[in-house]
Amino acid sequence: MSARPKKDDLNERDRVVLRHVVQNFILTANPVGSRFLAKNCGLNLSPATIRNLMADLEERGYLIHPHTSAGRVPTDKGYRVYVDMLMNIEHLTSKEVEKIERKLDNVEDREVLLAQASDLLGNISSQLSIVTNPQLATGKFDRLEIISISSNRIMIIITIQGGIIKTLVMEIRSVVSRDKLDTIAQILNERLHGLPLREIRQTFSDRVRDVQNEDTGLIRLFVESVDELFTDIRERDRFYLSGTSDILKNPEFNSPEKIRSVIELIDDKEIIIHVLESQSEKARDIAISIGNENPEKRMKNYSVITTRYVIGDIYGTVSVIGPKRMNYSRIIPLVDHIAKTITQRAS
Repeated sequence: MSARPKKDDLNERDRVVLRHVVQNFILTANPVGSRFLAKNCGLNLSPATIRNLMADLEERGYLIHPHTSAGRVPTDKGYRVYVDMLMNIEHLTSKEVEKIERKLDNVEDREVLLAQASDLLGNISSQLSIVTNPQLATGKFDRLEIISISSNRIMIIITIQGGIIKTLVMEIRSVVSRDKLDTIAQILNERLHGLPLREIRQTFSDRVRDVQNEDTGLIRLFVESVDELFTDIRERDRFYLSGTSDILKNPEFNSPEKIRSVIELIDDKEIIIHVLESQSEKARDIAISIGNENPEKRMKNYSVITTRYVIGDIYGTVSVIGPKRMNYSRIIPLVDHIAKTITQRAS
């Protein structure tokens, strides 16, 4: 991510002009000119003075001057200083809050909750919205149960602190008595309780080395299957994406070529996964990546806003992907509210 501009890079008049350029470009999608600002924004500055200030901001990398227009638009640097220093966060309207509460209230199934949250976020923001499933690798092991379901199959039930449950059916070579299944489960529960799944996956073999050769062969099977047991092999593909039709309403996507670029982005799960993974570690509060701050070159025309929802020690992410011109002051509190609602409903 590019370095953040320092607050003293800009004087008060610079900040006022930059704020109005960004805000008006967000509202209109049209380059902003000095005459427009002088006439409509109550700056008490002449068009010539505003033009000089804008030229200085352009020279310092905060604005750019499209060759087809007399006005200016923000650069990535301009958006960044606006987001970090200049914008005023809006409050959700009572209708928006009511809509979210009504849609997500009394939803007991976690996957349905996440899917509906994504739909709501895409609809209200008019951008792409992505809600990921909880990342099991971040959770802490609570207990494990082993249940015999046939002569050669067992079911492993792993409970993660916070209430997440993972099940896995495994084939075994011969019948194992109930007593031995319970004994093996007890050994594993004593040695693994409270450990993060990621740590268990990395150290499991060492933790059970002294009992790997027990006569049922189950411990050895667990060592060989450690990645299946202590991670969710599907979690990279498990997210809920909505807002495809909504984002296309933005004027940035008013040509077939630009529409195609959005569709290609939506279809490329690896890019989305890479972007979300880069954001998730920074998203304890709100993480915002703008344009070239994104790790993927194909994301240079987009911004990403991400935060976490939390279930016990496990977290997933709530994100919006949209054009750099998105209304940050409105979408940031929306993403935050959706995440907090998921946390409340899913816990």
